[in-house]
Amino acid sequence: MRSLFARFASLAIALVMLATLPSCMTMLEDETLVETRHLVTQASRQPPSLTEVSSYDEFKAILLDLIAQRAYTGRIIYNTYDSDIRGELEKARTEILESDPIGAYAVEDIECAATKIVTYFEVDISIAYKRTKQQIDSIVHVSTLPYLRTELLSILSDYRGEAVIQSSLRGLTESDILGYIKDIYYENPRGIVMMPVAAVETYPEQGDERIFELNLGYIWPPNILASYSAGLAGAVRRYAAAAGGENDGEILLSLAENLIGACDYDDGTAKVLGGHGPQNLTATAYGALVTGSAVGEGFAMAYKALCEYLGYECKVILGYLDGMFHAWNIVELYGDYYHIDVSMCAENGLETAFLKNDIEFGGRYLWSSKTVKCAGKLTYEEVAGIEPEEEEIDEDEDEDEETGEGSEGEAGEGSGEDGGPDSGETSGGAPIEGPDGEGSEGSSQEGPGEEAPAHDEDPEPSGDDEG
Repeated sequence: MRSLFARFASLAIALVMLATLPSCMTMLEDETLVETRHLVTQASRQPPSLTEVSSYDEFKAILLDLIAQRAYTGRIIYNTYDSDIRGELEKARTEILESDPIGAYAVEDIECAATKIVTYFEVDISIAYKRTKQQIDSIVHVSTLPYLRTELLSILSDYRGEAVIQSSLRGLTESDILGYIKDIYYENPRGIVMMPVAAVETYPEQGDERIFELNLGYIWPPNILASYSAGLAGAVRRYAAAAGGENDGEILLSLAENLIGACDYDDGTAKVLGGHGPQNLTATAYGALVTGSAVGEGFAMAYKALCEYLGYECKVILGYLDGMFHAWNIVELYGDYYHIDVSMCAENGLETAFLKNDIEFGGRYLWSSKTVKCAGKLTYEEVAGIEPEEEEIDEDEDEDEETGEGSEGEAGEGSGEDGGPDSGETSGGAPIEGPDGEGSEGSSQEGPGEEAPAHDEDPEPSGDDEG
């Protein structure tokens, strides 16, 4: 009986186990599904890898890279355990803000917070900026002087209002940049209508590697100045093509005559302009060749544009005429250099200021002693084919010579200490000294087209107006 009861109990247990088996399988399946979903959840993914550094220089380089990208935050793993981490973080911050070009130019402040984790530090970085990403991306890096001048030429030709240049040229200063801007303007009258009012800021203030921020101001917007440039280019082509002559001298004379025919000298404006390079169309080649009115500087810029279009070497000279600010040209002709002042040719005749040497210009004109010497012997009359006039013989003088009257007594009058020709005075007054204490005649052998020092001073002014 007991045996039968035991068998019945065992069977019952077996049936119960069989009945519950599907539920167990279902539970196992459900658990497997839940586990599968857990494997693909976002929280289960590994955090992105962090930048790791092992030295101060590496840490500073990563900071500068973040600034170049204009990143606001960053996190760095600093693998060190025996250094003054907080001291190094402050040192990097100070050097970047005060001594590094991009830091001094673009960054307002840097905050670094270090958390020690066993054998390394986790450094959280926060950066505040004073420049936009566009400004940072616009920085142009130059390493040579020709590259710098090429970039400045592009900036001036496009009439940009601002530009940022990073340079490693040793000893380059704000004054040098301003000097190059001035030189490039006067070297390119065909491509640059107007010289900007320029200001330069440097970041940092000292050091060989620096960023130069240029702010350039114009009285007209860039699109108007660009249209002036196009109009000037067409005018230069027309007036240069109209020049004629059988030799170089005649062609240079023809260019001067064409310019005089196209432009009136604006004496009223010349008397009120207070310096070289004013933002006034009368002081530009555009004013002379397109609007038809110019002061001396406008004539000089236009004549240089015409000469260089035909391949003649010509330079604009900034100086003074009768104590007023003035500009004219020096040209190379047959191996010699000559002064040409087309504005004064327009006022007083070609014979007065075309193909003149230093001695002939020394009485009324003042210019830098570093300018090339002009000592050519060719004259306007020879180029123009004008025969010299024969001197008329005074019959009364002939009679006096025959009789010998006045040959002794009159010769003594007005001489010696009375201030005559033998008294030692210089004809036309005392020589005018240049900025280096030398006479007004040039002493350098530089060609008029060669580059002068960027910060070469103009002669000291002896008046406040431009001629």
